[in-house]
Amino acid sequence: MPKIDLKKENKEFYYPSTKEVSVVELPLMKFLMIDGQGDPNTSKEYQDAMETIFPVSYKTKFTSKKEKSQDYVVMPLEGLWWTDKMEEFSMADKGSWKWTVMIRQPDFIRQNTINKAIKELEKKKDLPALSKLRFEDFQEGKAVQIMHIGPYGEAEAHAVRKLHDFIENKGYKLSGKHHEIYISDMRRTKPEKLKTIIRQPFE
Repeated sequence: MPKIDLKKENKEFYYPSTKEVSVVELPLMKFLMIDGQGDPNTSKEYQDAMETIFPVSYKTKFTSKKEKSQDYVVMPLEGLWWTDKMEEFSMADKGSWKWTVMIRQPDFIRQNTINKAIKELEKKKDLPALSKLRFEDFQEGKAVQIMHIGPYGEAEAHAVRKLHDFIENKGYKLSGKHHEIYISDMRRTKPEKLKTIIRQPFE
């Protein structure tokens, strides 16, 4: 059976330039999501989210392949990041960050497939953030993006500034939340080679 890869089907969303800012219009997409707060490097809440969203995403894929003969590549982890006062958003104070971790799902995935996947998983595995997991539509609309290659955190500041400057120079204003898409597997990639899409909605 053919395996769908949404990154390849939507190249304009997942393969931006490392040098030039690009403008994209994001359609409605389906995601598994978990909300939380705190420094992702030290927060148990964040770790619990990782130990839930990845297993459910992979099990949903296998359930879809087995029961519906619809196979696909599991999409990369994404993160929305913000604080109550975005003007105070700082790389130096990650403890105040709020976040949503999310993994995109194909349009043909339905809640009942996810429910079946969860039911099977629960027989073998603890899913510590299951009560916070939701399956939801998300439409970001107009945004600018760029590919950052290198470590997370403060090393991304130049790319973020480039996006913000582009928006301001065009006479637009920031809207929505700081958005990152982690293309690389952080467990297997050296920090200096990590690929992260930095995205910022605007209006």
